[in-house]
Amino acid sequence: MATLRLTKHNTAMLTSAMTLVNAISVDAIVLLLEGATDWQRLAELMAKNGFDKPLIVAVDSIEELDGAAEAGLKPVALNKEKAPLLERLQHALLEAAADEFIKPNDEIVAIYGGFTSGRLDSISHLKLDERMRRLTTRDLQSLESSVPLKTLKVVVDLAVQIGVEGREGKPVGALFVVGDTRSVLKHASDSGVDPFRGYNKKSRNLFDARVQEDAKELSQLDGAFLINSDGTIERSRQMLEVLHEDLNMSKGLGSRHWAAAAITRRTKAVAIVVSQSTGTVRLYQNGFLKMQIEPMDKGIKWQEISFKPPSASGDD
Repeated sequence: MATLRLTKHNTAMLTSAMTLVNAISVDAIVLLLEGATDWQRLAELMAKNGFDKPLIVAVDSIEELDGAAEAGLKPVALNKEKAPLLERLQHALLEAAADEFIKPNDEIVAIYGGFTSGRLDSISHLKLDERMRRLTTRDLQSLESSVPLKTLKVVVDLAVQIGVEGREGKPVGALFVVGDTRSVLKHASDSGVDPFRGYNKKSRNLFDARVQEDAKELSQLDGAFLINSDGTIERSRQMLEVLHEDLNMSKGLGSRHWAAAAITRRTKAVAIVVSQSTGTVRLYQNGFLKMQIEPMDKGIKWQEISFKPPSASGDD
């Protein structure tokens, strides 16, 4: 990706964003970039304008953020290089909230390049929905589980994305059972052809963004994903055959939630469920609901800006 040069134009846009923040009491700026920039010079620009709020810088890879934190900025890696602009912006807000750089109900000024690569041309004023929340590392650390923290986080992140995005404009539900796979398999059977079966572990590991996209597509099909502690998909499209006795569940929760609670009651696994009706993500352990994550307001429809240049003839 291209490096953003702090040209006279880009510097003026950044200064305007900082002025806006100070004028309307906004809580932070999110700077969405295609690549790295001179982080130290950016920090000096903040100081020159008396800007003392968080400046969150979001780019696609962690390597491009080298030096950003040392300059006093708040770095966010997106891993969304080929995603549409507003999907990247939405993801930047979610990641910033997960890292506790911003909070639900905060007001944010976002600045980004909407039309020309390497050129900042758009400023948006956003108020975050109070239900926008993702798990933080501290939340996950409260679980006493044999599943590594990084594996839990990647599965929860995937579940939240499915809850927010759905597939092809339609809401999707999903169930992920993580850890203690050998015991879980005793209670599982195929519900159809498993597209992941037969592939090597590297091609089934959720730490690979391509595997995550495959899992999103397959979440539309019936059955649970069984995930090993290292993040490898052991099986997909699995029906869980577990008795539900002695479970205390909230009214209105469907079969995925009952199966999640039941399988974690009989194994040491952690189960993560995406509600098809609401996009809410729930995490179960030892038969009990441990955490609940509400998605960003699903009433918000992010879409690309449609721009058609005028005809050469000068017609209206």
